[in-house]
Parts: sequence; C-alpha cells; structure tokens
Amino acid sequence: MTATPSPLQRLRTVLDDAVLAVTGGERPKSAPTLERPKQAAHGDYATNAAMLLPKIVGAAPPMIAERLSVALSEHLGDDLLGIDVAGPGFMNLRLSDAWLIAALADVLAAGDDYGAAGATQAGTAESVHLEFVSNNPTGPVHIGGARGAAFGSALANLLVFHGHRVHREYYVNDHGNQVALFGASLQARARGEEPPEEGYQGEYVTEVASRITDAATRPVDEVALEGIALMVAAQKASLEAFRTTFDQWFSERSLHQSHDGQPSKVDEAFAVLAEQGRTYEQDGALFLRTTDSGDDKDRVIVRADGRPTYFSSDVAYHHDKRVRGYDRIINVLGADHHGYVARIEAAFVALGGTKEQIELLITQFVNLFENGERARMSKRAGEFVALDDLVADIGVDAARWYLLARSHDTTIDLDLAEAREQSAENPVYYVQYAHARIKSILARADAGETTAAREDDAVKETAIQSSERELLLALLAWPDEVAEAADRRAPHRLATYALSLARGYSAFYRDCPVLAADLPDDVRARRIDLCRATAQVLAGALGVLGVTAPERM
Repeated sequence: MTATPSPLQRLRTVLDDAVLAVTGGERPKSAPTLERPKQAAHGDYATNAAMLLPKIVGAAPPMIAERLSVALSEHLGDDLLGIDVAGPGFMNLRLSDAWLIAALADVLAAGDDYGAAGATQAGTAESVHLEFVSNNPTGPVHIGGARGAAFGSALANLLVFHGHRVHREYYVNDHGNQVALFGASLQARARGEEPPEEGYQGEYVTEVASRITDAATRPVDEVALEGIALMVAAQKASLEAFRTTFDQWFSERSLHQSHDGQPSKVDEAFAVLAEQGRTYEQDGALFLRTTDSGDDKDRVIVRADGRPTYFSSDVAYHHDKRVRGYDRIINVLGADHHGYVARIEAAFVALGGTKEQIELLITQFVNLFENGERARMSKRAGEFVALDDLVADIGVDAARWYLLARSHDTTIDLDLAEAREQSAENPVYYVQYAHARIKSILARADAGETTAAREDDAVKETAIQSSERELLLALLAWPDEVAEAADRRAPHRLATYALSLARGYSAFYRDCPVLAADLPDDVRARRIDLCRATAQVLAGALGVLGVTAPERM
C-alpha cells in the first residue's frame, strides 16, 4: 500500500514553508496546528503559527500573523481567499472553491487508499504483535471477550490501514488448574454427576461432554485436552462469525513442553533471567525481581513445591514474543487484569525489552440492559452472556458498532432495544443508511435520472454552498482521523467520525439537490463527486470497524 500526501497534508507543508520564510529557516519547538475553527463562519482552517514564533522573530503575534499572511498568499495565490487574525494571534484561513474542488478530485483519485498508509509515508511504520481476546478455553466467548474481539480486530485493521504490519495472535490458556477443573467438570457431567464446587456449571459442559467418546471412563487429563480442543474450535467459529480472525493460536501448554532434548520455552526464559541476575530463591520459591522495574513486589515464578506459577507462563510467552523481533508488542487485556500491567512490563524489561516496546491496554466491562434490567454474567455458573447469543439478538454489525463506539477504557452500557432498532435512533443503522442512500443516488445518476427542478434560486448558483463546503472539509479530515486513531489506539474515534460524516451528508442532502433537472452541469458533476467521495470514506471507516457498508437497505 502506498500513500500520497493528502490535500490537508499539502496545505500543512505550505504553512510550514511560510513559517520558515518568516523565521529565516528556524523551526518552532512545536509544529503549528492546522484545524477546523470551532465556528464554521470563522473560516475553513485555523492555525496558531503566529503564536509560536515571537521568541524566534522578535515580534508580537499580530505582527507575525501579517508576515505569515503575506507568505501564505505568495505560496497559495488565488487558492487563498483571505486570512483573518483573531484574539491573541490565531489565523483563520478561507480557501477558494477551486482549491476545494481540486482537493475533492484528489480524494476520488486516491480511491480506497485515501487516508491509508500514513505511518509508511511518515517513516514510522512498525511490525506489531497484537494479542487479544485470549478467552479461557473452558467456555464460549463471553461478552467481555466479545469486546476484546471487537476492539482488537478493529485496532488491527486500523494499524494495517495506517501502514503498519500486524500479527494477530490468540493466546490459548490450555495449561494449569483451570484445565484440570474443566476436565473434572466434563467427566462429572458424562457420569451424570454434578461438577466439582469450583468447576464449570454451564449447560455447554454437558453438551461438550456428550461429544467426547468414553468421557466417563477415560483418564481425566485426556478428557480435559479433548474438551479444550472442542471449545477452541467453537471459539474460532464464533469469532470468525464476528469478523475476528487470527494469524496464530498460541498454546500456553507449548511453553512448558520440551522437544528433542531442548529446554522448554519456560526454561529458556528462566535461564535468560538467571544470567542477568533477575531471579533469586527465598523460602524454597523462585522470585523474579519485578520491583526493579516498578512493580509493587517481586513475583513468584516457581512455588516452593516446584510447580510453576501462572506468571511463569506469562514470562515465557513474552520472552517468545520478544525474540520474534517485533518492533512493538500490544496486549489487549480484560477488565480484571489491571494487576497484570506492572508485572508484565517488569518481566518484559527483565528479559531485555524496553517499556517503550510494550503496551498493555485494558478493556472495561460491558453491561447489557434489557427492559431496564442488567444481564448477569458468570463464566463458571453458566449465567454469562455469550457472543453467539449477542450476535443472534442484534446482529454482527450492531454488536461490533456498539462495542466499538466508546473508548476501550470506559464501561459500556449497551441498550439491546436501541441496538435492534432500525431507525435514526440507532447510530450504526444511521451510518449504514447514509451509505445506502448515496449508492442509490449514484445508481440513478449513472442511469441519467433527474428529479424535478427546485423553485429557489440556489440551485442555479455555481458556487459551493455551505453544506457542500462542510461535507467536503469533513472528508478532508479523514487521513488525520485515521492517524490520530491509530496513534491513540482508539478505533472508537472512527465510529464518531463516521456518524458525524453521515450527519453532514444528511445536511448536504437536505440543502443541496444532486439530480435536480435545472442544475448546471458543473454543479451536478461536483455534487455527484461529493456523493461518491462520501460513500468511499464511509465504507472505509465502516470497513476498519468491521461493519458492513450496504448498498441498499
């Protein structure tokens, strides 16, 4: 994927050149901003450039703004209609219709790549290892895992679109006490008995047990492993139906296994830590010095009885990630994993990595509401809300949208009634309907259809109308939205952008006829192009979110 500078990026370059012309080649410590003013009447773009230069230029911001205005006029010529200086030195720029029309042509020329590969263009593209979901293989994917799936897959899509290389990985927790408990629960159900008190109680346990031959009499560890395999296959199917796929499903159990006389990955990681003096023994247990890297206490990795702790698997897994050579490692963890952040970072640093290489992102809880009552969730008691049930109720598109519409680190209260609604009250329906409406208009335009002439004189004007202008400027913001969302690990920003863009299109559709019979040819062509560009960007935003962009509804 390649990327050419967007119209707004080129405008920023012009602003940078004007700043250098005024300063004699010296750059300010902070790059000048170039963004939409809070009120559209103030202009198309505002910049704080003049306020960054007093120490360099030796003049007050208003005087610097005058010099910058001259430099910008020289660079932009007739494309710049005017500059107003406001307040302490903010500069408001208004651009010509010709500049906007040329920018629209650039958006269309870029096609599906518009806004993409910004990291590659900036020279900051990275190879990224992204681990997410990692739902225990002892039950179906639940609502917490569903949020991790939506967020992780959308983040992967976003990073790839922005120009990074992403390896998507699922960590299968198929080792340790939960596996033994699952095997005991399966065997108990196969015998017609109740599972152990700490075992798994859900109805799915009985169903899985029924699919394992001789589950009642075979060794419990065999029953456990076969049950885990069946659950992992079910999880894969659920996640694929939810448009979430992985490049690798990594087995925790493999970390503890030796092959051909070679040490296990756990032993390899422990050897690295021992060589660096990062471990010590106390009361028969082996500790990792995680306090050296900011953890609140050192962590046990091998118990006094010789059994490795759960954390030992984390240490080995992150050693394996590190030696695979990724530029960046991102872990998406559930809401109950806050205590893991410091110790995982400490282990990664102890293994030879840096804190800058690893990111641990915590997704918060999802609360489902139906008729004003909150759904209960308990993975072991079987009272959880499964991903399959959520999708069956509200559909994949609504489920993904509602799980992505807010920042991953905030709690979501998902209103199932609203999510089922097929009206403007449902934001995903609203955005999808805008895309479908545009596709219908474009099909009619391609067929040469026209609509009745409007009585007002506005349709006879060739100048860009305010609703057109606002929609076009919103489209020009798309590459910046992608870059900001990627850098902040915030795909929810694209949901916000898509909804705003759909609303902007609705205002345009209300105010600016596209197929009216008496429209001048150039106006009709421009508005059709604006429709085409809007559909293109809406489809791109929805695609990153993993939501479909229907052509008819």
